[in-house]
Amino acid sequence: MAGGKATPRKDKAVKVGSGQLVRTGTILARGFSNYKAGSNVKGLSTLYALCDGEVYFSKRKTSHGKVRTYINVSCGKKKPNP
Repeated sequence: MAGGKATPRKDKAVKVGSGQLVRTGTILARGFSNYKAGSNVKGLSTLYALCDGEVYFSKRKTSHGKVRTYINVSCGKKKPNP
């Protein structure tokens, strides 16, 4: 437990839920390899929104049969309150 390595990192998490309204540049997930960027989302380990809108998740199979979860933002929705 030297150096606090037995403690889980708190910054690695999904920051938003499905149906939540977000603004441009909002961080959606951080530090996960099992979540991928979908539509209107960019980034590799830190995923962020490219437009204002509502967050939703989708699952798709790869060509190798592995199921991936994608984080998407549907643009054109009502803007969140500041």
